[in-house]
Amino acid sequence: MIEARNLTRKFGTLVAVDRLNLNIASGEIYGFLGPNGAGKTTTIKMLTGIISPSLGEIFIDGLDMQKDLMEIKRLISVVPDEPKMYENLKGLEFVKFIIDVYRLPVKETLKKLNNLAEAFKIDYLGKYIGDYSHGMKQKLMVAIALMREPSVVFLDEPTVGLDASSAGKLRILLRNMADNGTTVFMTTHVLEVAEKMCDRIGIIDSGRLIAEGTLSDLKESFGRAESSLEELFLDITGDGETKLSIEGFEGEA
Repeated sequence: MIEARNLTRKFGTLVAVDRLNLNIASGEIYGFLGPNGAGKTTTIKMLTGIISPSLGEIFIDGLDMQKDLMEIKRLISVVPDEPKMYENLKGLEFVKFIIDVYRLPVKETLKKLNNLAEAFKIDYLGKYIGDYSHGMKQKLMVAIALMREPSVVFLDEPTVGLDASSAGKLRILLRNMADNGTTVFMTTHVLEVAEKMCDRIGIIDSGRLIAEGTLSDLKESFGRAESSLEELFLDITGDGETKLSIEGFEGEA
């Protein structure tokens, strides 16, 4: 469902993403992890057609991003790390704007939106978006993304700004969607979320994919059968020694 071949993005002399290869199946929840600045958000922006790669190819459901961008846009939904919405519109006006843009059936789509709004306790659709908190915007963006029932949903730090109840409901909804064939590509710094949710995990560092597989695969590959994902992540990205030095410092204190 998602295929990237030698995906590369340069900003001047900086190589933000370096020859990345991905092959993600239909119905899979794929966790894309990495330290700050590793290239996660840049990768999502390329996979969703927001920016173009410097090199490489992208295919979504077999469609070539270079040739079939508009058709791909109809298949995917995106929840960015910073919700970008028209602040002079009310929530419901923004929802109807999205319905118009994607030419969705109004009655059916609003019914789905209302169900999601009830689940996430979105009771502020009549208020102006400019008055929303980050968490309120995030919940509405999630509801809008899911109401479209996309073939692929991309989520960049989706639980940031969500309360514990909403984050838990989101995890259940994404699992149900994946079980019904939707592909989920998500980044998160909350490694416990990735450990519980993701079918496979890819770890990127300095623009390069340095590890990939199921949690069991990663534990076997790195000889850490009893490790948590957090411990594996720190070892794989080279931050394990930093953690030990910090713990040692705290012990001395």
